[in-house]
Amino acid sequence: MKKTEIQTLYQYNSWANARILNATAEITEEQFLADASFSYGGIRGALVHTLFAEWIWRERWEGHSPTKWLLPEEFSTFDALQKRWQAEEEKINAFIENLSEADLDWTVHYKRTGGKSCENILWHLMVHLVNHGTQHRSEAAAMLTEFGQSPGDIDLVIFLRETNQ
Repeated sequence: MKKTEIQTLYQYNSWANARILNATAEITEEQFLADASFSYGGIRGALVHTLFAEWIWRERWEGHSPTKWLLPEEFSTFDALQKRWQAEEEKINAFIENLSEADLDWTVHYKRTGGKSCENILWHLMVHLVNHGTQHRSEAAAMLTEFGQSPGDIDLVIFLRETNQ
Protein backbone atom coordinates (compact mmCIF):
# COMPACT_ATOMS: atom_id res chain seq x y z
CA MET A 1 0.00 0.00 0.00
CA LYS A 2 1.29 3.45 -0.90
CA LYS A 3 0.99 6.54 1.25
CA THR A 4 -0.99 8.30 -1.47
CA GLU A 5 -3.53 5.46 -1.42
CA ILE A 6 -3.90 5.74 2.35
CA GLN A 7 -4.32 9.50 1.99
CA THR A 8 -7.08 8.97 -0.58
CA LEU A 9 -8.85 6.48 1.70
CA TYR A 10 -8.71 8.91 4.61
CA GLN A 11 -9.91 11.80 2.45
CA TYR A 12 -12.84 9.56 1.55
CA ASN A 13 -13.35 8.69 5.23
CA SER A 14 -13.50 12.38 6.16
CA TRP A 15 -15.85 13.14 3.25
CA ALA A 16 -18.22 10.29 4.19
CA ASN A 17 -18.12 11.24 7.89
CA ALA A 18 -18.92 14.84 6.96
CA ARG A 19 -21.96 13.76 4.95
CA ILE A 20 -23.26 11.80 7.94
CA LEU A 21 -22.48 14.57 10.43
CA ASN A 22 -24.04 17.26 8.21
CA ALA A 23 -27.25 15.23 7.96
CA THR A 24 -27.18 14.59 11.71
CA ALA A 25 -26.99 18.35 12.32
CA GLU A 26 -30.44 18.60 10.71
CA ILE A 27 -32.29 16.23 13.07
CA THR A 28 -33.72 17.11 16.45
CA GLU A 29 -31.89 16.48 19.70
CA GLU A 30 -34.57 13.92 20.56
CA GLN A 31 -33.88 12.05 17.33
CA PHE A 32 -30.13 12.21 17.99
CA LEU A 33 -30.62 10.68 21.45
CA ALA A 34 -33.33 8.17 20.48
CA ASP A 35 -32.58 4.47 20.81
CA ALA A 36 -32.90 2.08 17.86
CA SER A 37 -32.35 -1.61 17.18
CA PHE A 38 -28.99 -1.24 15.40
CA SER A 39 -25.78 -2.73 16.76
CA TYR A 40 -24.89 0.33 18.88
CA GLY A 41 -28.39 1.69 19.37
CA GLY A 42 -29.51 4.92 17.77
CA ILE A 43 -27.66 7.56 15.79
CA ARG A 44 -25.67 8.78 18.79
CA GLY A 45 -24.55 5.25 19.62
CA ALA A 46 -23.50 4.50 16.03
CA LEU A 47 -21.60 7.76 15.72
CA VAL A 48 -19.89 7.48 19.10
CA HIS A 49 -18.79 3.95 18.24
CA THR A 50 -17.39 5.14 14.90
CA LEU A 51 -15.54 8.00 16.60
CA PHE A 52 -14.30 5.61 19.29
CA ALA A 53 -12.80 3.35 16.63
CA GLU A 54 -11.01 6.27 14.99
CA TRP A 55 -9.67 7.44 18.34
CA ILE A 56 -8.56 4.07 19.71
CA TRP A 57 -6.85 2.93 16.51
CA ARG A 58 -4.92 6.19 16.21
CA GLU A 59 -3.92 5.85 19.84
CA ARG A 60 -2.67 2.31 19.17
CA TRP A 61 -0.76 3.42 16.09
CA GLU A 62 0.94 6.03 18.27
CA GLY A 63 2.01 3.40 20.81
CA HIS A 64 -0.80 3.66 23.38
CA SER A 65 -3.32 1.01 24.36
CA PRO A 66 -6.36 2.65 25.97
CA THR A 67 -8.40 0.40 28.22
CA LYS A 68 -11.67 2.32 28.11
CA TRP A 69 -14.31 2.88 25.47
CA LEU A 70 -15.86 6.20 24.55
CA LEU A 71 -19.46 5.98 25.71
CA PRO A 72 -22.58 7.61 24.25
CA GLU A 73 -23.31 9.17 27.65
CA GLU A 74 -20.13 11.23 27.29
CA PHE A 75 -21.79 13.09 24.41
CA SER A 76 -25.06 14.52 25.63
CA THR A 77 -25.38 16.74 22.55
CA PHE A 78 -24.56 16.45 18.88
CA ASP A 79 -22.41 19.57 19.17
CA ALA A 80 -20.17 17.88 21.76
CA LEU A 81 -19.74 14.85 19.51
CA GLN A 82 -19.02 16.96 16.44
CA LYS A 83 -16.33 18.99 18.24
CA ARG A 84 -14.60 15.87 19.51
CA TRP A 85 -14.76 14.32 16.04
CA GLN A 86 -13.20 17.38 14.43
CA ALA A 87 -10.31 17.26 16.90
CA GLU A 88 -9.81 13.55 16.24
CA GLU A 89 -9.84 14.03 12.48
CA GLU A 90 -7.09 16.64 12.84
CA LYS A 91 -4.99 14.17 14.84
CA ILE A 92 -5.48 11.36 12.31
CA ASN A 93 -4.59 13.69 9.44
CA ALA A 94 -1.42 14.77 11.24
CA PHE A 95 -0.52 11.14 11.86
CA ILE A 96 -0.97 10.31 8.17
CA GLU A 97 0.98 13.37 7.07
CA ASN A 98 3.97 12.22 9.10
CA LEU A 99 3.99 8.66 7.74
CA SER A 100 6.64 7.42 5.35
CA GLU A 101 6.05 4.66 2.80
CA ALA A 102 8.11 2.32 4.99
CA ASP A 103 5.99 3.12 8.05
CA LEU A 104 2.95 1.56 6.40
CA ASP A 105 4.59 -1.87 6.65
CA TRP A 106 5.41 -1.41 10.34
CA THR A 107 4.03 -4.00 12.76
CA VAL A 108 1.84 -2.33 15.38
CA HIS A 109 1.94 -4.02 18.80
CA TYR A 110 -0.98 -3.12 21.03
CA LYS A 111 -3.36 -4.39 23.65
CA ARG A 112 -7.10 -4.61 23.23
CA THR A 113 -9.27 -2.91 25.84
CA GLY A 114 -9.50 -6.22 27.73
CA GLY A 115 -5.70 -6.53 27.86
CA LYS A 116 -5.07 -9.14 25.13
CA SER A 117 -1.86 -8.47 23.18
CA CYS A 118 -2.16 -8.20 19.40
CA GLU A 119 -0.10 -7.18 16.42
CA ASN A 120 -0.97 -6.18 12.87
CA ILE A 121 0.61 -4.40 9.94
CA LEU A 122 -0.16 -0.66 10.06
CA TRP A 123 -1.66 -0.36 6.57
CA HIS A 124 -3.96 -3.32 7.30
CA LEU A 125 -5.25 -1.55 10.38
CA MET A 126 -5.65 1.73 8.53
CA VAL A 127 -7.73 0.10 5.80
CA HIS A 128 -9.70 -1.77 8.47
CA LEU A 129 -10.62 1.51 10.18
CA VAL A 130 -12.09 3.01 7.00
CA ASN A 131 -13.94 -0.23 6.25
CA HIS A 132 -15.25 -0.43 9.82
CA GLY A 133 -16.55 3.12 9.57
CA THR A 134 -18.47 2.18 6.43
CA GLN A 135 -20.64 -0.24 8.39
CA HIS A 136 -21.56 2.21 11.09
CA ARG A 137 -21.98 5.17 8.72
CA SER A 138 -24.42 2.98 6.80
CA GLU A 139 -26.38 2.27 9.96
CA ALA A 140 -26.46 5.98 10.76
CA ALA A 141 -27.48 6.76 7.16
CA ALA A 142 -30.43 4.36 7.45
CA MET A 143 -31.59 6.01 10.67
CA LEU A 144 -31.10 9.50 9.26
CA THR A 145 -33.12 8.56 6.19
CA GLU A 146 -35.93 7.39 8.46
CA PHE A 147 -35.87 10.85 10.03
CA GLY A 148 -36.07 12.50 6.59
CA GLN A 149 -32.40 13.54 6.51
CA SER A 150 -30.67 11.17 4.11
CA PRO A 151 -26.95 11.94 3.79
CA GLY A 152 -27.09 10.87 0.14
CA ASP A 153 -24.64 8.48 -1.42
CA ILE A 154 -21.57 7.76 0.70
CA ASP A 155 -19.85 5.33 -1.67
CA LEU A 156 -16.13 5.58 -2.36
CA VAL A 157 -16.75 5.81 -6.11
CA ILE A 158 -19.04 8.82 -5.59
CA PHE A 159 -16.29 10.52 -3.59
CA LEU A 160 -13.76 9.75 -6.34
CA ARG A 161 -16.08 11.20 -8.98
CA GLU A 162 -16.88 14.30 -6.96
CA THR A 163 -13.22 14.99 -6.23
CA ASN A 164 -11.98 14.05 -9.75
CA GLN A 165 -9.62 11.39 -8.47
